[in-house]
Amino acid sequence: MTCHRFCCKAIKLKHERRQVATLQMNENAKICVPVGAESFEELRAQTQLAVEVAGIVELRLDYLREVEIEKLSSFLNSLSIKTLLTFRPKEQGGKSSASLEERITFWTEAKNLPATFFDFELDLATILKDDDEIDWRRVIVSHHDFEKTPDDLEKIYEAMTQTPARVLKIATQANDATDSIKHLQLLERAKREGRELIPIAMGEAGKFTRILFPSLGSFLTYAALDEESGTAPGQVAAKDLHGLYRFYQLNTQTKITGLVGRPVSHSLSPHIHNKGFETRGVDAVYLLFDISDVSAFLKRIVHPCTREVDLNFFGLSVTAPHKQNVMKHLDWVDETAKEIGAVNTVVVENDLLFGYNTDAVGFITPLKNSYGELKDARCALIGAGGAARASSWALRNEGANVTIFARDSAKAKGSFDLDCKPLDGANFGGFDIVVNTTPLGTKGKLENETPAVAEQLKGVGLVYDLVYNPFTTVFMREAQSVYIPTIGGLEMLVAQAAKQFKLWTGLDAPKEVMSRAAVAKVSGKQ
Repeated sequence: MTCHRFCCKAIKLKHERRQVATLQMNENAKICVPVGAESFEELRAQTQLAVEVAGIVELRLDYLREVEIEKLSSFLNSLSIKTLLTFRPKEQGGKSSASLEERITFWTEAKNLPATFFDFELDLATILKDDDEIDWRRVIVSHHDFEKTPDDLEKIYEAMTQTPARVLKIATQANDATDSIKHLQLLERAKREGRELIPIAMGEAGKFTRILFPSLGSFLTYAALDEESGTAPGQVAAKDLHGLYRFYQLNTQTKITGLVGRPVSHSLSPHIHNKGFETRGVDAVYLLFDISDVSAFLKRIVHPCTREVDLNFFGLSVTAPHKQNVMKHLDWVDETAKEIGAVNTVVVENDLLFGYNTDAVGFITPLKNSYGELKDARCALIGAGGAARASSWALRNEGANVTIFARDSAKAKGSFDLDCKPLDGANFGGFDIVVNTTPLGTKGKLENETPAVAEQLKGVGLVYDLVYNPFTTVFMREAQSVYIPTIGGLEMLVAQAAKQFKLWTGLDAPKEVMSRAAVAKVSGKQ
């Protein structure tokens, strides 16, 4: 056997199969943290860390260079936490290059280990289904697809039901949040049929399923030990399940909201709104929904009259690239949002979807606090998207003079009733205020980019960057290098979020608490 050598000496475990004290997974054991290491010593160390945040620990034996049955048995006997043993082959996303025959040989010995659960891939479980020496009450039968969510999930589910395994696990790659519909429908079917299921939509687009589905009946969820050590795409850090999402307080009555856009993984909004809900005692959770088709998402998942799944939405935040397109899918749009031409907030009420724009008030509040009276101020907006629409509307509403600078100034002229100039080679020296409404500078791939450099900004009175993560962008540092005062996007983010909070809950937002949560996340203190 290559890569993974387990001890196949003629040794039989001298103890009888350990009787598991309880196989019933209670509500406080639904977080499973996988740990994987090449050496047994490292595996032991990671397990001790996982015990602090998990209800069950998955030992990924396929990561080990060598699996020693006796040593593993002794280790399992020393643990007080529930355990799950997995020996995943490469074709199912694991590390083991073992053939099917070698995996069967492995489990012939490993099935007697004193673990709470064992993970058998569907092909293995199908072959071993008549082995009455296996305690099938302890078996999770699994299937993984790391490329897509196939249309025939029900056939896979039905094939799994032909095995004696107690728990069924189906994990597939979600390329859009709507891929989760199939998983949730399977979960409803499993509940009707009295079966225990772990449905997972993997990847960024399915990350919310790992947070939400256990409260809807999923047997458990898999969480990463930390943000860098996930064993599958989209795993949430266990500490975030506990703290950020209040995982164990979620239930079928919990109201759902979240950010709709692409990308959304960088967003601070979950930290802001979930802390707000906790502070005000609102039974709600804020999630991230990575979607390409906002129409399908609203129709199939959100709108009470057309949705295909029973999820308790009461609102949404909307970000790029959907702020404009979302409007035609709403039942009613506020006049301010109509004038701006963009919606960033959706309220679900009385079986209808209502659209608002809180970007404008979020944008103008910190600017007026820093700059003062804006009447006749000469303002340059860099960018021609949804954020620019809200910003220009708010500035003109205050009596400011606005000029748009865009890479495609001709296209911008078709969208704005304003003077539009090309960004390339622009000089902003004659402006009082310059605002970046583009994503340039956002943490990630765009973090080292800026829409303008110091030489272009000389003579400007104030620079305002709507990017909020990182706290200080390249654009802001360029301005500061020539002694121009700056405002970051975090203040706007919190101000517009406070307005959203009021629209969704009817309660005044705890602004200071929400602001501290955002600052703590950006500064790495959360």
